[in-house]
Amino acid sequence: MIELKHLKTLSVLRDTGSLTATATQLCLTQSALSHQLKDIEKRLGCKLFLRKTRPVKFTAEGDILLRLADDVLPRFAKTEAELANLKEDTQGRLHMAIECHSCFQWLMPALKDYQVTWPHVALDFSSGMGFEPLPSLASGDLDLVITSDISPRSDVHYEALFDFEVRLVTGPGHPLAEKAHISPGDFADQTLLTYPVQKQRLDVFNHFLSPANVEPEKYKKADNTLMLIQMVSAGLGIAALPNWAVSEFSRQGLVVDKPLENGLWRRLYAAVRASDKNRPYLQAFFATARQQCQRYLEGIRKV
Repeated sequence: MIELKHLKTLSVLRDTGSLTATATQLCLTQSALSHQLKDIEKRLGCKLFLRKTRPVKFTAEGDILLRLADDVLPRFAKTEAELANLKEDTQGRLHMAIECHSCFQWLMPALKDYQVTWPHVALDFSSGMGFEPLPSLASGDLDLVITSDISPRSDVHYEALFDFEVRLVTGPGHPLAEKAHISPGDFADQTLLTYPVQKQRLDVFNHFLSPANVEPEKYKKADNTLMLIQMVSAGLGIAALPNWAVSEFSRQGLVVDKPLENGLWRRLYAAVRASDKNRPYLQAFFATARQQCQRYLEGIRKV
């Protein structure tokens, strides 16, 4: 009675939260999606979710099927990958550089999930902070770069992963914590805490401060996100971080986060060699990264 396509549809519906987005992701018309959902409900004799709710809310019967989907779909994907291993190049290499310290927060769980179905792909990575990674990608020293900056070149393909908002982060008692919106001029007399990278590689500098001709009074560097948050909380300066990297600390009251003007949104990409973009193990990485991020990161936008 229950088909694999039904489980896939319900899983996507849960992840997207809407019928329209589900139809788009599954490349179905809304009419075809509606027909499919009505068909399974008719077969089972029960409602699986509540219409006209945002995000979609599932019934008890729907939750049972979602648990089945969470069990069956990864096993099915693993089986598909194992079969593909017999035909495709699965002894691949995925050496990557990450131009974003906070990306480790979602990358490690994504890689763990990825290795379940692609165990023979050799994984390695570096921070990508002490060198220019794109030339290394083009030369073959790297295979993938996580970045939010595009440098158009014919030999590099940029695969969009998700959109995120860069937020100002201050200590709870900081004067800027009282402002509804932050302007570039608010940085002029501040100490900006950053990861150990050149300012020209910071989103907040390239897309917020530099266009307004504003320089912070000082820069200070912190090696990782936790240290940076602790320094901000202690009043040693302000920072600009992705919304998903700071949300938990804001809930705990350690810091306050504010939008930069009307919101500084950026897009994160996985850059690969254009000649390699269709390799199965790279396409699988793109899909795994998107799925992990959509499910677990707060405040991001699907692309």
